[in-house]
Amino acid sequence: MYATLSGALRSDSFGLSRYVRRLSTMGVNPFESLRKRLGVTPKQYFALRELNDPRLLELPYSIRILLESAVRNCDEYSTTKAHVESILGWSETSTKQTEIPFVPARVLLQDFTGVPTIVDLAAMREFVASTGKDPKSINPLVPVDLVIDHSVQVDFSRDSAALKLNQETEMNRNSERFRFLKWGAQTFENTLIIPPGSGIVHQVNLEFLARSIFDRDGLLYPDSVVGTDSHTTMINGLGVLGWGVGGIEAEATMLGQPISMVLPQVVGFELVGKPDPDVFSTDIVLAITSVLRSGAGVVGKFVEFVGEGVQHLSLADRATIANMAPEYGATMGFFPIDGLTLEYLTQTGRPTEKVELLDMYARENCLHAGVGDSTRIKYSSTVRLDLSTLRPSIAGPKRPQDNILVASVKNKFDELLTSKDGKGYAVDAGSRLSEFTYKGRNYTLDHGSVVIASITSCTNTSNPSVMLAAGMLAKNAVEHGLEVAPYIKTSLSPGSKTVTRYLELSGLIEPFEKLGFYNAGYGCMTCIGNSGELDSEVAECITENGLVVCSVLSGNRNFEGRVHPHTRANFLASPPLVIAYALAGRMNIDLVTEPLGVSSKTGEPVFFRDLLPTKSEIASFEQRFLKPELFKEVYANITHGSDAWRALEAPRAELYPWDPSSTYIHHPPYFQNMDAPRESSISDARVLLLLGDSITTDHISPAGNIAKTSAAAQFLLSRGVESKDFNSYGSRRGNDEVMVRGTFANIRLSNLLCPNQGPKTVHHPTGEVMSVFEASERYRAEGTSLVVVAGKEYGTGSSRDWAAKGPALLGVRAIIAESFERIHRTNLVGCGILPLQFLPGESASSLGITGREKFTITDIDRVTPGCMVRVSCDTGLSFDVRCRIDTALEQQYFAHGGRQRGGSPPRQPHGRERRLGIRPVHVGVVSEHEELVRLRLDMGRGEHAQWLGPRAHEIGAQYLDPRLDVVAAVRVVEHEPVGERVRPLEQLRYDALPLQLELPCRVPLEQAERQERT
Repeated sequence: MYATLSGALRSDSFGLSRYVRRLSTMGVNPFESLRKRLGVTPKQYFALRELNDPRLLELPYSIRILLESAVRNCDEYSTTKAHVESILGWSETSTKQTEIPFVPARVLLQDFTGVPTIVDLAAMREFVASTGKDPKSINPLVPVDLVIDHSVQVDFSRDSAALKLNQETEMNRNSERFRFLKWGAQTFENTLIIPPGSGIVHQVNLEFLARSIFDRDGLLYPDSVVGTDSHTTMINGLGVLGWGVGGIEAEATMLGQPISMVLPQVVGFELVGKPDPDVFSTDIVLAITSVLRSGAGVVGKFVEFVGEGVQHLSLADRATIANMAPEYGATMGFFPIDGLTLEYLTQTGRPTEKVELLDMYARENCLHAGVGDSTRIKYSSTVRLDLSTLRPSIAGPKRPQDNILVASVKNKFDELLTSKDGKGYAVDAGSRLSEFTYKGRNYTLDHGSVVIASITSCTNTSNPSVMLAAGMLAKNAVEHGLEVAPYIKTSLSPGSKTVTRYLELSGLIEPFEKLGFYNAGYGCMTCIGNSGELDSEVAECITENGLVVCSVLSGNRNFEGRVHPHTRANFLASPPLVIAYALAGRMNIDLVTEPLGVSSKTGEPVFFRDLLPTKSEIASFEQRFLKPELFKEVYANITHGSDAWRALEAPRAELYPWDPSSTYIHHPPYFQNMDAPRESSISDARVLLLLGDSITTDHISPAGNIAKTSAAAQFLLSRGVESKDFNSYGSRRGNDEVMVRGTFANIRLSNLLCPNQGPKTVHHPTGEVMSVFEASERYRAEGTSLVVVAGKEYGTGSSRDWAAKGPALLGVRAIIAESFERIHRTNLVGCGILPLQFLPGESASSLGITGREKFTITDIDRVTPGCMVRVSCDTGLSFDVRCRIDTALEQQYFAHGGRQRGGSPPRQPHGRERRLGIRPVHVGVVSEHEELVRLRLDMGRGEHAQWLGPRAHEIGAQYLDPRLDVVAAVRVVEHEPVGERVRPLEQLRYDALPLQLELPCRVPLEQAERQERT
């Protein structure tokens, strides 16, 4: 990661970021003739219509945005005419693993991933300073927005003071982290920070941060974003292209590197019909998730929603569907810009003139769904869903794709309770009714009892229709005298202050509170496992009786161990259904035929259908209370923060003053041994873990509570941290010493080497059972390399880069799995871990792998994208796997240890041979005068290129194109000085050549000569 610029950092003239940006504009865009004025405005844009290519209107809308980026950024260096042609030929090239660059307009961070990102940038600055260069050279080159939303926990609930108390606790726990983030915001350019207590990152992005269109010095281009949270995809509901990336890739983007990606296939998802009145956006997205996870094969692909059914979805509905793209496996789910997009931008208080500009631009540049014949668009494949066939549903108890109709929940839960497969719990049939005393009264818990009910997550709280429906249902329940049992931990976690504002204006906040759903904080909270502790009486009853109890939440993930350690069954549901199941107190109920209680007014049974408002009632409330002024009021002072936030004093220094005693912020180890040679083979490696299917990044690097018996807990105790101050793993991501001990520390991890569930493994050959961290340390002392073997969907879930950093620091060299999730696979490569995929029809089980073998994998320094790799075991077993390094750029990262260790293709100019993957690069020619030097470069393979050096005191040339299939030897074969007294190649010093020489500055020779004459 740091050594993405490692060579450049060492060069004498590093520190030229502004000069670099200025100089790079010397490259002439071959598509400059496409730059046109937008109507009668003075604004300009790159007009895709001017390509005069009939293939343009056959492209999916999402691919057109990639095309616009390539056309606008074409410099014939990092982005070439060949890349533009590849995108235009998408219908053919998308099936051929074609690599393209993409330059996102901005980067989005949240604090759990933002802290380690700023830690990395701070460490880069320190490294630059240690080499005698200007640390201010390390600065984001694109806008970076960081929203603090992951730290607040539900420590207090069911109380009017819960919000205040939780925010105070959050500030006390995280003041050091927040101070560090404040330092980052005031130190790094182009960085905006949204303080804690403001909202959830994706909802704030949707309602406020999203630009929809950028205007940079009069040049218009589409908004696009990559974020260090997998649910960055939510913004695609607004027609803004965006998806989640790992922190490593985000840092590279921030520092000016384009994203190297395989041109994706696009699945056209046709929506037809109109949803029934009792079907909400949550029901729709859970159905879509189930459909796409059931064999549609969308991993690594875009999904684009089309069809007349799209018009029956509000913008907020679309955002809910786009939000859960990680759950249905796609890179993103895209809704093109249309009239509803523009209406939403107006409703949320965006300036009228900007909305009108977007409308005009999108129509003129073929990015508006209302322009042109959509039937001409070609998709890689299509899926169809009739919205009128959907019924209310929930998902669970372990995966978001496991969709269950509300009418079937009772029978399904009873079935799963006794089932012995991976979806079930293998407990004895029948009731296990258990009594306990809570606040002086006796209650009972049983299998299926609800102990956590939370209206949470940007997925649903961003949607006014479901929030108003939940509030109106709560109001109706209160009027009938229904109550939620007091031992159930209920909470309301709005995604922004606009939610509480319209609930207050509509008079619906009070019924929420009467049922125990008090506002607990503006953040992710229960959705990411920040659900806080259960009351001790409840927790003891669960553990002493071995109960399978439940949480029900309006979130997007329900993986084992994520929501709470005590809730083995976790269900995703719409906000109205969350309240309904909280009222019922159990999940094993048929809400269609069984009542929620008896009315105190009529004495009659009250059913779910009796409480649910009509769609017209919901629409009436939405029309009355959601006004642009509400959004403008909320976001006018969004960056101010609370008094406690403003009182935090951050260091005023270019370099961060590291505190060696800190257990939150620690100088990372990634610069250590950066020049150590990479080994060419993995020899006699042991299996650290043998895992099954659907191992999530939560299993690998949990975000929630730190168990008191864990290796991380022991470390914190040894540093004087009391258990009450452990906080969460997510909050400790700025400290590698904590995080490496928290790797594979999820209590719900099932390692097939061990008989019982938990974060344990077996050390071989001794056979001792110990913690994963302890085993890795034992193997490290023995000089033993490590591999992990897994099943399908390895690394599903959050975009958590620590799920790759952690294994790398444990000593894991390769992961062999049946399939990988996209973001995690990229992160593995970025950390120098080799992702290897079993061939179709093969698995650890079919090959008879036990985990006791020693694995040898040779020639890993020669792997190429998608190549076959031979794996040999000491038992005599040998088998082939496919290398899941997917692009040539990833190959270069891996060849140099990953971005983490030194993996950007080295671009430093050298006056002596230096190994660069395959063959050395020779560079040379320095003029002692400020004159131009013309070079002819031999690119290898019979290719040549011209270079006319810029006017600079020291001139040189290096041509290493990271996107070549093979790293070619590059040498100067001719030089013709425009000035005089050119020093010969052999006189060049190692550090004589400046950074600007690797710029995308290939000015055509004739134009350069014209510039010189001018």
